Amino acid sequence: MDGPLKELGRLQKLVSDSSSSKGKSPSVNDSLDSLLQSLREVKDRLQVGTATDETLTILSKTVETRKREVDERQKEVYNALNKIGKALDKRFQATLPTYAPLFSSPEANAALERTIALHFLRTGQFNTAETFIEESSVDIDQVTRRQFKELHEIVTALREHDIDPALQTNRSFLHARASPLEFLLHRSRYLRYLTIIRDPRGENTAIEYARAFFPPFYDQHEPEIRRLMGCLLYLPVSRLASSPYADLASSSLHLDLEPMFAKEYCASLGMSRQVPLRVVGDIGGGGALARIEKGRKVMRERKSGWSHSEELPIEIPLPPENRYHSIFACPVSRNSRQTRTHQ
Repeated sequence: MDGPLKELGRLQKLVSDSSSSKGKSPSVNDSLDSLLQSLREVKDRLQVGTATDETLTILSKTVETRKREVDERQKEVYNALNKIGKALDKRFQATLPTYAPLFSSPEANAALERTIALHFLRTGQFNTAETFIEESSVDIDQVTRRQFKELHEIVTALREHDIDPALQTNRSFLHARASPLEFLLHRSRYLRYLTIIRDPRGENTAIEYARAFFPPFYDQHEPEIRRLMGCLLYLPVSRLASSPYADLASSSLHLDLEPMFAKEYCASLGMSRQVPLRVVGDIGGGGALARIEKGRKVMRERKSGWSHSEELPIEIPLPPENRYHSIFACPVSRNSRQTRTHQ
């Protein structure tokens, strides 16, 4: 992306220069203002009867000069735009494939509508989701709707620094996964007692809270708990921010709880941690469609077809966050597949 960004920066500088006087020629605004001033002066002379042929001749030359200045500025901008287009074409060589009308079958259309409805529910757009479900007649059971509403309510509570709803969810599932979420929730409240909540007894309250809730996590999080207790030596917050424990005063420790909880909650329901349309956009828009189309074209030319409707004969690159299984591939199977593809 360096090429397109470099050209975009150059274009921004040119546009900025067109509104200032730092360029090789006057800016567009300066040229137009000068032309407008010349026209007003000639108009005044015509009204009082002092204009001559020489006045109109000078005006004609002024108009030509200002037009040339504006054209030079515009040419610089258009050249920069052209270079941006070439840089983008060079960087993104694979074009988007063209397909016949998609989702024409009832099954495909129903799958698309369900994905959209789940996306609205997953992102907390419940009014939009209900309207879409009603108009499309897609079948989303009430249990799923209730689960997504619970997720949204708990994430909203976390945003307001209320960890109690999150702590009341499936603790046995978190323990089975060895998830650190429950400990991090307690850590967040402990640190808020120390650094944020305005309470004269904040330090004592934090110590009491640590004694009550940290012991069950000591075996797994001993180093972190030691740091949490050691930071007491650097209170108040002004000292903590410049101490070896400065990271404990960062607000990101609390903000990270929202996506972590959403990930664990969705995992407990057997759902992807990514929102549905985000996955579609990342994989499809990231080159998968172009690769599949190229594979189909090669197969059509060789008069061959896909062995199974749900099998891809080519490898599709996936972002790390969408790799849910091992990426190991049998070298023999991989080589034989590549040989068939290139033959």
